Amino acid sequence: MSLSLFDSKAQAVRAFAPIVPGQVGIYLCGPTVQGAPHVGHLRSALVYDQLRRWLTVRGNHVTLVRNVTDIDDKVLDNAKLTGEQWWGLAYRFEIEFNRAYSALGILAPTYEPRATAAIPEMIEIIQRLIANGYAYVADDGSANVYFAAGKWAAYGELTNQRIADIVASSDESADDSGDSRGKREPHDFALWKAHKAGEPESASWQTPFGANQGKGRPGWHIECSAMSTKYLGSKFDIHGGGLDLRFPHHENELAQSRAAGDEFANYWLHNGLVNVSGQKMSKSLGNSIFASDLLAAGRGIAVRYYLGSAHYRSVLDYHDGVLDEAESAISRIETFIDRATRRLADTKFAASQELPADLVSVLPAEFTSAMDDDLAIPAALGALHETVRGGNSSLDAEDLEATANALTAVRAMTEVLGINPATWNAASPNAAKDEALEALVISLIAERDAARAAKDFARSDAIRDQLKAAGIVLEDAADGTHWSVS
Repeated sequence: MSLSLFDSKAQAVRAFAPIVPGQVGIYLCGPTVQGAPHVGHLRSALVYDQLRRWLTVRGNHVTLVRNVTDIDDKVLDNAKLTGEQWWGLAYRFEIEFNRAYSALGILAPTYEPRATAAIPEMIEIIQRLIANGYAYVADDGSANVYFAAGKWAAYGELTNQRIADIVASSDESADDSGDSRGKREPHDFALWKAHKAGEPESASWQTPFGANQGKGRPGWHIECSAMSTKYLGSKFDIHGGGLDLRFPHHENELAQSRAAGDEFANYWLHNGLVNVSGQKMSKSLGNSIFASDLLAAGRGIAVRYYLGSAHYRSVLDYHDGVLDEAESAISRIETFIDRATRRLADTKFAASQELPADLVSVLPAEFTSAMDDDLAIPAALGALHETVRGGNSSLDAEDLEATANALTAVRAMTEVLGINPATWNAASPNAAKDEALEALVISLIAERDAARAAKDFARSDAIRDQLKAAGIVLEDAADGTHWSVS
């Protein structure tokens, strides 16, 4: 395999080699289901969907684990505000996340564990850390357990920081109530949090920690260490997530996992964040773009195109017009596919409805090289659109063999990127609306044909203008009039 990926830990592009040839294990930090999904969540999930698809095309069996953090400070706080059970709120938003993923054609993960289903594994890791001397139970007799960051000499290796230079943030150095409750050093972080008055009993689990073997719930970081190794083993290929998770979450994950004796991830990948009109998207600025709004503003295939159009490590900017640009790009691809398919029908170059099992064999070299080069999607899209332009030129020149080759290549590239119009049309939830639109346009085309036959060119032109105003473009050909959405 010639694929290379930027390893955040090494801060360099490295040739990718799976631990087990032909098998790739990926752990992706999924959502904390305390609120509705926004564009940043979608962008991150889509990046690793693109990676998974390419690894699969390259002949690998991919096991992708994307977790759900269903127990967390904010989950409990938001449930209080809504009056729901915390687990009810978490499940409600989990459904909303999955609905948004599905609307973008993001493949379901191989496993999607909830944090609350891995409590025994978390406790077992914590016990190993205590036994190894890298964790301690709080001195106040509570069930609080902390990781002794200063004792792990490699702490800071993921983000290339020295512990002496790291300023512990308040949310990492304290528990929910703001006190440190038995923590020894500012950089130590919670592995387990003792149950507090006012928290639901259902949000606590019995532990062997503390003077009375008290109840509690997990810290954030230990959840991912437990879930990743539970499903992928103590050493796996790729750990991914958003750049905002690099510190402290991933740094702490790596430290506690290694200190517990697990080799952990071989490569670390981090996707860039999302800006809104040049500004960082944040609740404080009130500029969050939620998944429901984004998906209501355009077709799923166009939203996917936009979210996946930038290099995964770069900042993706959302501004007015981005979905229109994506829709135009998708329409150019669809128009070529439709034109070429019609022209090649009933010829020896008639396109097969099935793409070859080995997609690499029909992909342009420029596309393959771009995908192998740290998933350079912008360059891959450049190869796709260049093939569309060349295919249209071949079609206009009646070079049917070149047209057929271009059509196969375009369909293969769109399949790799998850924007194959045929796949989206087959799965469209608006199929009934599409059929109604087609029936309406065909009836207007028939009326236009009748007007032209009667030499009523005023009516014929009026129908064309009416359709054009609605975004429908007509193409008159020897075998009849064809239409497409502009």
